[in-house]
Amino acid sequence: MLPHSYAVDSLSRSQDLASAILASTTPSQISATCASIDFFLQSHSPDQSRHFFSITFPVLICKLFGFDDASSLPPPPPSQKPPSNGWVELASQSSLPDLSSKIFSLLSPNGTLMNSISAVDRHSLVKYVFPVERLPEWARFMLSNEKYFRVISDLCPFFKGKVKEDAVQGSLCQIQLNVFEYYLFWFAYYPVCKGNMENLDSNSVKRSSKFRLENWTRSIRGFSGSSKREMEQKFEGNLYIQLLYAYLRAFVPIFDLGAHQPYRSSILNYSLKCDGSVIVRAEFLVNVFVHYWLVDNDFSPVPVNVCKSFGVSFPFRSMLGEIPPTSGLGEVVKLFVKYLNLSSVMSTDGFDNIECNESPRWRVSGGFDSGDLVSLSPSVCSVGSWNSWIQRPLYRFILRTFLFSPVGTSMKNTSQVFSVWVSYMEPWTISLDDFAELDVVINGSSKDVRNQETESQNSGYSPVWQAFVLSNFLYYSSLVMHFIGFAHKFLHTDPEVIAQMVLKVISLLTSSKELVDLIKNVDVVFHSKQAVSSKSALNSLYRIVPSIREQLKDWEDGLCESDADGSFLHENWNKDLKLFSDGEDGGQRLLQLFILRAEAELQGGDIAHAHSLQIIDSLKEKVSYLFGGSTVKPIPISPELRQPQHTRNELFKPRRVGNQTSANVTYKGDWMKRPISDDEVAWLAKLLIWLSSWLNESLGLNGPEDNDVGSKWFYVNIPGDAVNLNASGEIVKTLVCLIGSWLLMMGTTTTRLMRKHGFRINLRVLASKKVVMVLLIFVVFSVLKKACGLFH
Repeated sequence: MLPHSYAVDSLSRSQDLASAILASTTPSQISATCASIDFFLQSHSPDQSRHFFSITFPVLICKLFGFDDASSLPPPPPSQKPPSNGWVELASQSSLPDLSSKIFSLLSPNGTLMNSISAVDRHSLVKYVFPVERLPEWARFMLSNEKYFRVISDLCPFFKGKVKEDAVQGSLCQIQLNVFEYYLFWFAYYPVCKGNMENLDSNSVKRSSKFRLENWTRSIRGFSGSSKREMEQKFEGNLYIQLLYAYLRAFVPIFDLGAHQPYRSSILNYSLKCDGSVIVRAEFLVNVFVHYWLVDNDFSPVPVNVCKSFGVSFPFRSMLGEIPPTSGLGEVVKLFVKYLNLSSVMSTDGFDNIECNESPRWRVSGGFDSGDLVSLSPSVCSVGSWNSWIQRPLYRFILRTFLFSPVGTSMKNTSQVFSVWVSYMEPWTISLDDFAELDVVINGSSKDVRNQETESQNSGYSPVWQAFVLSNFLYYSSLVMHFIGFAHKFLHTDPEVIAQMVLKVISLLTSSKELVDLIKNVDVVFHSKQAVSSKSALNSLYRIVPSIREQLKDWEDGLCESDADGSFLHENWNKDLKLFSDGEDGGQRLLQLFILRAEAELQGGDIAHAHSLQIIDSLKEKVSYLFGGSTVKPIPISPELRQPQHTRNELFKPRRVGNQTSANVTYKGDWMKRPISDDEVAWLAKLLIWLSSWLNESLGLNGPEDNDVGSKWFYVNIPGDAVNLNASGEIVKTLVCLIGSWLLMMGTTTTRLMRKHGFRINLRVLASKKVVMVLLIFVVFSVLKKACGLFH
């Protein structure tokens, strides 16, 4: 037990540090404060540091990530203020390497702060309550329902032991974390919050010129991004990316720990207990990043078979809907995935032979004790690779970006996600040299752990990567088809960029003859009944077909193209793989059509650049090599689907939607079923689309005019008996019949004219936000007018 004087001194100094942290806004003040924090932690024992982590540490998190500017003590939980003025952001914006170095030294996994966190958690001195509203969206929905929050620990084991009932309000639950877990949750949440706020800010800027009534959002504190760094700045130069890499390298081993137990550091001593805690800590870190960045707002957050085993059916699809992943995460996800893929590189390319006198930093480093954490999954030692941990969430992250990205969105975020996908499909190109610059920042040295035998290693595909390709086959087949649909949808946005992206994917698939043959052989086996083949290579592939079918059903659960998203693929296409299909919705036909459209777009511009035309020529060559034969073949169109002929300029002429051209809006061809735009109310647009389709079908406006209809006239025989016109009832009946006959005749004539000229009913224009806002203002005005009349 501490003497009273020590406790009072620790409490007062912790309060002084919190005040100093809140007042630190300039680089010199921040550097001095970091030094003060380091000195305080070095001069106090873990028990004496309890006041620091209770009072000062939450303030430090607020200032590091810019979550809150409150000057009161104790500080409130970090709010969802856009993290634009935090220390991390300031160090990334400024050209002061000393400031970045000071902050990095403070937060380093081997620094004084992290060692103190380890010591405090070892004795369980401090616990935090993490705000539920800052959890990933799917977890937030589960914890808000008593039926689901009791099974969240089983569905997502890194919540095990952390979900507690609120002591004040017993009906609610709360997330209780130790210091390391609390910091890591906020660290993972930072880019998500930043991406959400930047996306909200960019949308408000884009819409302000169109709808002045939306300008009110710019006056609310927290909606303005005036101090936001330029979006074009490379994220690799950010302090956050350096910290992320340092934590991954320190806490997530990329070697098979079971095969490397002889290499043990003096810090961890590497007992069996410590080896287990290292794995548990690594699993926890990977799970937090996966669920914050890759899963987050996915309406199918866990595998389907896991849900069935616990009898859980998620209602998230109606809540989350067709929401794309958080924008702005491309660079952090790319580094995260690239680092985890190093485990596949190590296990495949013979890095297990590294001598024990090499630097151990690529295995395990740091002195953090994670004894409280609970094992999350089967040991990494039994797998030797992190690839299985990210297969499903990464696939759905990429696919949801391609399917649900709004038409008017910037291509920057999509290009980043595309880069993640391409990098994941090429693990043979990853080497330790890719992290050399980050190593220089962290260690001041570019030395890596490779031996001389690995430096001349070939970076191309080889048969040793066959297992990786087979276990991730959907990335090379089904996801390619989804991307082709995305390319058709966004072609008008930037034809050259989209064509380059398609060329990159096809070039990757055709980079090696062995890779092309493997993909084609798996496709053949997938679509054929199991039988004895003359080719032994095909026979060995039959065993993976059930797993591919299971992956296809699980990974694409609830994700498919529909008419409403403007895709060229029909709704249930993903029940089968059609990259090499000969049908109209097969990969070859869609690529041929894309080449024709892209060539017309590029040649139809003001200046047909030679580089753009060279891209098309290269794409033709690669497609021809992938499918064999001629690149562009005539696409047969059945007579019932044949449309009136148009000139090339009319066919690809940019159409307009309001004030936007087709550079911002591209769709399948059915105007009523074009993608939902930012200027429409999504649910109202879908309702009006259905109502319009029903009316067109009921009135026969979807088909051509029948010339025989209406060619005969029908006469009504009037009885010769005298009609008593003096009776008022007979007069009213006659007038009603007359008016009804007139309305019926007008409706029939109008319908006949619409059918003759090919017109159809389209109520979707009423879903415009401007129309809805005008109607809403009119209704509110009418209600207020009546209310004022009654009041007077």
